[in-house]
Amino acid sequence: MKKILYLIAIAITMISCKKQQNDFVTFSGKIIDKNSDSIVLSNNQLKFKKVIKVNKNGEFKDTLNIKDNFYRLFDGKEVTTLYLKNGATINMTLDTKQFDETVTYTGIGANESNFLAKSALLEEVLFKNENLFKLSKEDFNIKISDYITQFNTRIKESKLDSTFITIQQEDIIGLEKYVNRTFADKLYLATELAKGMASPKFVDYENNKEGMTSLDDLKGKYVYLDIWATWCNPCKKEIPSLQKIEKQYHNKNIKFVSISVDNKKDHEAWKKMIVDKQLTGIQLFADNSWRSKFITGYVISSIPRFILIDPQGNIISSNAPKPSSPKLIELFKSLNL
Repeated sequence: MKKILYLIAIAITMISCKKQQNDFVTFSGKIIDKNSDSIVLSNNQLKFKKVIKVNKNGEFKDTLNIKDNFYRLFDGKEVTTLYLKNGATINMTLDTKQFDETVTYTGIGANESNFLAKSALLEEVLFKNENLFKLSKEDFNIKISDYITQFNTRIKESKLDSTFITIQQEDIIGLEKYVNRTFADKLYLATELAKGMASPKFVDYENNKEGMTSLDDLKGKYVYLDIWATWCNPCKKEIPSLQKIEKQYHNKNIKFVSISVDNKKDHEAWKKMIVDKQLTGIQLFADNSWRSKFITGYVISSIPRFILIDPQGNIISSNAPKPSSPKLIELFKSLNL
């Protein structure tokens, strides 16, 4: 009887320990040439943020109560993504001189994070090739197909959490759609919106002078277009540079036109910002935000976007330099402006 009770006690203890093990993650590691005295683990969606101290030797260790998910690790300079699941005991090693190339994980639950590290490295190599979107359609398809095949092979050969696999498979489908759409957009820009082609037109866009303006109204002048929105911080950062260039070329044969793609509900915010920031040039409000024919005609999917049109209404550049770039002045000089 005592033996049976003893065995039951052991079984209960083992179950208890196993349950306790699943309640936290042990995360440790060593960073060579550390960038900071701490690292930060975070997940904005979960509103999770944990600062972990790194000692003088680059070593750290902590125990975390978390939800199984993807986490962002910031070392004070660079970022990587890892997957943490309760019950894991993971050790990370990293040399900051070759961050992506050296980040490695060992221990229980390390496979997913190693998979992510390898994916990040391969993705960096893929997109680092500046000629990727300049390839022929056939060569581009081969390149992307090889990348996806390699991804699927790694998925099959690695022992990974089933939830993690599902998310990664969804992500690779999303990546494939993104690169194919980007390739199609760039091909369209290089052909249908090439230099010398007739520009898509905007017609009767509301201006801030309580009137209407069309592209045809500006014929005989070069037109530098700034596509922006009141909520777009990168757009607003370009405003001082744009104002400076507008002033510099005020008496030249060029018009500076800013087209807002704000939604109709933000119409008053657009008018207010024009006043508050003393915006100059011709200020227009697109008739249907992102779905305006002029915006879709230039396949604009992100802002700010800058376009330069010649006095005959033909495209000089469908993706012109931004106002803060010295290349814009170089372009103007090449046109004898």
